[in-house]
Amino acid sequence: MREFWKEALSEEQKQQLIDQLAEQVVKRGLASPAVLFLELHRPFAFVSSQLGIVASPFLAPFFGFEKVDVYTQLLSERENWTRLVERIEELDEARRNRRPAQRGNEG
Repeated sequence: MREFWKEALSEEQKQQLIDQLAEQVVKRGLASPAVLFLELHRPFAFVSSQLGIVASPFLAPFFGFEKVDVYTQLLSERENWTRLVERIEELDEARRNRRPAQRGNEG
C-alpha cells in the first residue's frame, strides 16, 4: 500500500502546483465555476482532501498516484484554496485584458 504525504510540500512546490492548476482552469474557460466551487467548499478543505485520498484508487489510473498525492496534500490547507482562487482570478483577468488587444491586431 502506498503512503500519502510522506514529505511536506515546500512553498515553491505549492506555488508551482497552484500555478499549473489555475492555468488549466483558465485555459478551459472554467474560471467562474471554479472560483464559485472553491469559495463554497473552502470550509471543507481538509475533508475534501481526505475524500481525494479515499477516491485515489479511482483517480490514480487517470492522473497518476503522484499527482493525486500532491494535489490532495495541497488542497488540505484552506490558505491554498485562497491562493488558488486569487491566482485563477489573476490569470482570468490577464486573459480578458489580452483578448481585445489581440483582436485589434488581426485586421
